[in-house]
Amino acid sequence: MITSDRLRSEVFFKAVRSRGPGGQNVNKVSSAAIMYWDFLFSSLLNEDQKRRVRLRLHAMINSENQLYVRSDEFRDLGQNKARCLEKMAALVTAALHVPKKRKATKPTFASKQKRQESKRRRGEIKKLRGRVDD
Repeated sequence: MITSDRLRSEVFFKAVRSRGPGGQNVNKVSSAAIMYWDFLFSSLLNEDQKRRVRLRLHAMINSENQLYVRSDEFRDLGQNKARCLEKMAALVTAALHVPKKRKATKPTFASKQKRQESKRRRGEIKKLRGRVDD
């Protein structure tokens, strides 16, 4: 599992102007954070995991093969950097999740019997809706 503490050593940040809350301060201060991670050269992932990240997060990979996230939720650059780390850790953890294979099963004998009985009952009800012979 990738944690934000382990990621911190392999990423770099860029401070940009925010588009979030902050009023006029937004126009003057670069408080938003964009975090880049060159995951192909990371020691945190093996080759299979790198392939899985590349396939699942392809929309968030730039032309330089860096995975990136942006945060401008807060007015403070430090908080936005911390939020970027959290977002990246969550994204990578979700991308690395391998779903369990489905085991094919057959219906039980009792469930087949129950189905047949309900079909028979339903047919009887429908048969009774017909014309009444005198």
